This record gives sequence, C-alpha cells and structure tokens, in this order.
Amino acid sequence: CHLHPDDLRQRMEYPEDEYLMISGIQHFAFCRRQWALIHIEQIWQENLRTAEGRILHEKCHDACQKEKRGSLLISRGLRVFSRTMGVSGVCDVVEFHEAEEGAVLHKHPGFWVPYPVEYKHGEGKSLDADRLQLCAQAMCLEEMYCTDVPKGALFYAASHRREEVTFDSCLRERVRQIFSEMHQDMARGHTPRVKPSKACQACSLKPICLPRLMKHHDVSAYYDDALGRER
Repeated sequence: CHLHPDDLRQRMEYPEDEYLMISGIQHFAFCRRQWALIHIEQIWQENLRTAEGRILHEKCHDACQKEKRGSLLISRGLRVFSRTMGVSGVCDVVEFHEAEEGAVLHKHPGFWVPYPVEYKHGEGKSLDADRLQLCAQAMCLEEMYCTDVPKGALFYAASHRREEVTFDSCLRERVRQIFSEMHQDMARGHTPRVKPSKACQACSLKPICLPRLMKHHDVSAYYDDALGRER
C-alpha cells in the first residue's frame, strides 16, 4: 500500500476554503456519523471526557511556549497544513531533534528532524484513530519542512506514558484514503447511518445522534404498537 513520491506530487492540491480539520480523522475513524454530525452539521455537545480532553489541549496549545534544551527544540501549538491532502490543524507539541540531515529552521543553524507528540486524555486504545491523527500531523510536517518524519508519540494523561508510533507506508495510505473519503462526504453534505455499538455509550453526541433509531424496525409492528393493537 506504498505510494511512490511521484504519485504524491501529481496529486491535486485543494484550495484553502476546502481544507478539513486534521483532528477530524480521529472522529471519522471512531465513527463516520460522529464526524459528519460535528464537521458537516456543526453539532457539538460536551461531556466529562470531552471537557477534560479540551482542558488538556488548551494547556498544550500555548504557542508562546518554546523551549530549547541543547540539541532539542520544543514548539507548542504549531499550526500545520497539507495542500495535497487538503487539511490543516494544530499540533500539541512538536519536538525538533538536531540531526545530520533534516529540516532547516529559521534562526537555528543545522538540521532538525520533527517529532510530533499528541496529548490524549485517558489511556492507550486498540483502535487506530489516535495513531492516524498523529500520522496525519507528521505528513503535514513533511510537506511543510521538506523532510522525513519517521516517528512520533502519543502521550496518554491517565498513564503518563508515551506510546511511540512509526509512520509506515500502510498507516500513511490509510490517512490518505480516509481524508479522501472525508472530502467526498463533505462535498455531498452526507451524514451516514451507522450500526450502533458499545462505543456509542461513551460518545457525547449520543443524545443527539440517537443510535437506537439507526436500527431497522418493522413498520407494521410500529403502527400496531402505536395503536395498541394485538398482532
């Protein structure tokens, strides 16, 4: 599932008014209907989990905080984008590690390799949604700084540990495919139906989405129940 670099250069570039939010890939991977409700229908409702996550990101997104520790530069709230994927967003933290090859940074001599770090509330998950979001940030950094970004990390607040993520070709291709589907749904204004699952219980949009209404019901049975008839 690897794409040759020439294929990427030949891809169309999206106009800025069609850019999607990078963070949306996490919503889309978790539930396509959730993504559509938030990003197409502009519906949002907060619960305890989303509030705690928002506070965590607000602390990370202080763009005024920049640190230099020897061969390490730390940038917070760095805005990134990709013309080829048509997305933009903000990285919680990007560490720039000094190396023999890498990006050239203004006012900092030498070469630097970006290493994105995304902060997440809770613990690590088996679902790839968080890893896809982090990989998307890395791909934006590669396009912006014209250098390879092979790895990054997810920091989970509950465990206070980092999970290092390697951005292999399969993960990258999934990112491209998902963004392509997101652009298609956005252009159509399409909010899909989905099959309810256990994950619905933790979703802040459950009272709005009403996942139980996604199930198919027998129409005649509905009318019989409504009219108090016996079948």
